[in-house]
Formats: sequence, structure tokens, C-alpha cells
Amino acid sequence: MDGGAAAEGDKRATPIGVARLSKMMFDGRDLTPIWRELVNKYIYQREDAAALMDLATVEQLFGNREDGLARQADALAIERVYRSPCAAARPGLRLLAFAAPGDLGTNTPLEFLLEGSDVALDTLYIVPGRPLPQPLPEHDVAIVAAGESDDNAPILAEIERLAAFWPRPVLNRPERVLQLSRERLFALLDGAPGLVMPMTLRADRISLQRLAAGSVAVGDLLPDGAFPLIVRPVGSHAGHGLRKLDDAAALAAYLVERAETEFYLSRFIDYSGADGQFRKFRIVFIDGAAHACHLAIADQWMIYYLNANMRASAAKREEEAAFMAGFETGFARRHADALAAVAGRVGLDYFGIDCAETRDGRLLVFEADIAMIVHAMDSPEIFPYKRPQMRKVFDAFCALLRRKAAPA
Repeated sequence: MDGGAAAEGDKRATPIGVARLSKMMFDGRDLTPIWRELVNKYIYQREDAAALMDLATVEQLFGNREDGLARQADALAIERVYRSPCAAARPGLRLLAFAAPGDLGTNTPLEFLLEGSDVALDTLYIVPGRPLPQPLPEHDVAIVAAGESDDNAPILAEIERLAAFWPRPVLNRPERVLQLSRERLFALLDGAPGLVMPMTLRADRISLQRLAAGSVAVGDLLPDGAFPLIVRPVGSHAGHGLRKLDDAAALAAYLVERAETEFYLSRFIDYSGADGQFRKFRIVFIDGAAHACHLAIADQWMIYYLNANMRASAAKREEEAAFMAGFETGFARRHADALAAVAGRVGLDYFGIDCAETRDGRLLVFEADIAMIVHAMDSPEIFPYKRPQMRKVFDAFCALLRRKAAPA
């Protein structure tokens, strides 16, 4: 089995890691042998926290979220600091991440951002009510990795308390991360030049049932709203439970299907182009500067890079390559005011947005998060333009860490 234990003389638990395991699966490698070995360790070497953490990752990659979270809880009961493999034998910078227990979308994917760098990463999982493990790893700079969510709110509050007296610089202050909830982000960005983001309302099930029954109008709940509406359960990710509903009858049917008690509600904006295709951009902001990460093109409004099937279309890939190559003089220039407003109002050292362009030329923002997946796993043969672009992103992120770590 690849990776695993920490180096001799170093007691830090060092898993194979999310990035390496994800890359193996992305490339089509069968993880079953690794899974079997990790299960064997789970049975016979229950004190091996690194193996438990890897088992948690593999279970989630297999789609077994609950089993994965259970194994993660087992690991965190043993150890709360985990060292990621570093590409450099002698690291040039030491980074400590404040993370939250949770699934693979819970924290900033730092292992991907640090790919090939000389930055050593230790991840500290924060559990409210439990003291920090001692000794903590030596580090030059720290970063808040725990993303915004209801589950993470008490963890971010604990990190905020810790950050107030932390002896090293702390990036992505938790009070700023909390502003990225869907309803707060609208208030944060409302009125920004050249930007549109539909108002998002957090509504309970009873309110939506009344809307479906015609007891209240859309405008009574959502001041800028009208059918069609976008509905998703609070706390959902990756399109789970996300639906466009054209009328009250569709909303009633949706509620029959869903068991959740709280939902996000917003109006649908048709962002299809003249050719009928929808284009969704992922942009990350590093120290206020915008960087292109991907462009997904599909004939449906609910786009993810995988369901856009970019691998199968040379024309789509050519457009994405042109978007990346001409980002500074094209997209970033067209939306300079909007991007500057997003960077300034959000005020985080690192975060990402998913966005599109409206038919009247404005920047349409869907969401912002510090935990968006940003990677260079795509085949260099099929996507020759992506690795150089992602290298720019990764280098900019590492340069940010060095600037912030440097003494004033």
C-alpha cells in the first residue's frame, strides 16, 4: 500500500491523503486492495490513526459517506493532528490548517493546492469543548480550512476564539468565512457594480407547503422571486436535492419527495448563451486577485464539470483553453469591477466562486466558498492547457502563504 506511516522518528500520523487517493480513483485505479488493507488495520490495529483516516477517505470515495464519517470519528478519538505528505525533503514553509470533522467537501482542499510545493501541511481538527492536543506542530502560518455550514458554525466560533491570540498569522479569518452562507452572501454582494446574485431565502418546510398550496405568493416569501424557482435543502452539496421548479404544483411534488425541514429558495436566472449552451466558471481569489480554474459547458442549467462531459468534446475544451489563456484580457477585464467588488466585500485571503455571464453581460454569482475543489488531476493528454494554468494557481497560493508568514 502506498504512503501511510510517518517517517521514522516523527510521531505525526501521516495518511496517504485525500489528494493522492482521489487521484488514484480519478485515474481509474482500483482502490479495493488498499481498502482491504485499511479494513484489516481497522480490525487488528485500531490505534493506527493514519490508516483510519485513509479508510474514512476511501469509504467516502466509494460513496459510503456514513461509514467514512464513522471511521473519521474513530481516527479523531485517537489523534487530531495529521501530517500530509510533502513533495520536498526539506520543507521551506510550515502550514497549520484549522479543520472541521466532516465529509470531503467540508474543508479547503489544501493538499491539492500544495501539490508539488515545498510547503509542509499539518491539519488540526477542532472539536468544540475539547482542549487542543499538545504539543502542536511548529508552523510559520495558519489557515482556517473549515468551510461555512450549520455544522461548522460552532467550530468556526471556536477557531475565532483561538485565532484572537494565536502566535502565528492566521489566514481566512473565521468571522469572514461565516459570511459565505447563501443568504448572507447575497446581502454582502447586493448592489455591487456589474454583478447580479438572486436573493436567497432560508425557508422552513411549512412555509414552502403554504407556497405550494397557494396560501402565500412567491413575493411574500422572496421579495425578488417568481417562478421558476431554485430549491435545495440546507446543508446539501454537489447538487443533492437541487431542483428548478416551474410552478406551485412542481413545488408540491418536490416536497413529497424530500424529507428535509429547511431549504434555500431563490429565483432562477436563465444564463444560457445565444447557442443554447450554459457556461459555468470557477474562479478563485488569492489575496484579492482572480484566477481561472475551469469552465464547464453543457446544454443544461445544472452544470458540474463531470456532467458537462468536457472530455468528449474537443470544441468545449478549445473554448475552455481560450478562456484560460485569455483570462486577464478577456473575462477578468470584462468583469473587472464586479470581481474587485467580490474580492473586497468578501475579504478573505483565499476563496472561490462559481459564476456565469448573463445575457446582458453581468457577472452572475451562484455561490462562494473556501472549500471548492480545485485540482490538476485531469489528463494532460486530453487537457494539455489545464496543468499549466493550475500550476499558476498553486504557485500564487504558495506565494500568499510566504507573504503572510514573513515578519512585518
